[in-house]
Amino acid sequence: MGRIEQTLRGAFLMDFWGAFALGMRYFFRPKPTVNYPFEKGPLSPRFRGQHALRRYANGEERCIACKLCEAVCPAQAITIEAEPRADGSRRTTRYDIDMVKCIYCGYCQEACPVDAIVEGPNFEFATETREELYYDKAKLLENGDRWEREIARNLELDAPYR
Repeated sequence: MGRIEQTLRGAFLMDFWGAFALGMRYFFRPKPTVNYPFEKGPLSPRFRGQHALRRYANGEERCIACKLCEAVCPAQAITIEAEPRADGSRRTTRYDIDMVKCIYCGYCQEACPVDAIVEGPNFEFATETREELYYDKAKLLENGDRWEREIARNLELDAPYR
């Protein structure tokens, strides 16, 4: 660009008018803003939110106390204790997740052979104290019961990629 062209562009404020036209073009378009608490955007089936323990259709918990999730957790946020039952199978007596430590990597969900521990679709679980972020077995099972329909649908949609 020559010196004269540059001077004319500056004199006629060409850069300003170009930017102004672009701003006006977006000013009159519909806004993509979501009215959050009342409207929510779509979530991927692979979204990793609040943890949950799932149950079988007969109500028995799925976790077989293999402790693979505890072993694979890079943050060491999972603590499991188990004991054998009268029928010879093993089930957990304690299943705790320290959500303060959790990095939501999804390794626990990937390691579980029976899809017992999953990261569900809930992303709205802010708390006022740290103690509320220490999930025990009862809290995890409650989350699983609450979100079971959505969790099952997300696992079904994700199945071709596993």
